[in-house]
This record gives sequence, C-alpha cells and structure tokens, in this order.
Amino acid sequence: MRSSVKAANDNHNDELIGRTREVWQPRLGRDVSRDEAKQIAASMTGFFAVLAEWSRTDMPDPVNNNGDEATTGDQGVRDES
Repeated sequence: MRSSVKAANDNHNDELIGRTREVWQPRLGRDVSRDEAKQIAASMTGFFAVLAEWSRTDMPDPVNNNGDEATTGDQGVRDES
C-alpha cells in the first residue's frame, strides 16, 4: 500500500477511534482506552453487518420476478388496445 493511502487510512482510523471514545465514554461512565474503542468499533461494525445480511435474506422476491434480468426499459408496460 502506498504511504499516502496508508496515512489516509490511519487518519480515518484515528478519527473513528476518537469518535468511538467520545460516544461510549459518557454511556459507560468511565474512560475508554484506545484498544477498547477499537473493539467497540469492530463489534458495532459486525453487528450492523449481520443486521444487513438478515435484512437481505428476509426480503421476499417481487411477485413478478421470474429470475430474468430486464433487457429493455419498458418491462411491465402492457398494450391493452
């Protein structure tokens, strides 16, 4: 990885950890260490990834879904003349 990309990622990670500490310290009523903040961020990311996966698997297929990809923009338009 190029050093500029690594530096940008490090800055993003530092901001994420700092923000995680800001949010969770008052809720926990104590100081949150950098390592604890990393774990909290990873846990929250994993939690929402699971929710997103469940949401995708729980979505029913549309009634008119026959498995074919639409090839034109006029799908579902009927000429009833």
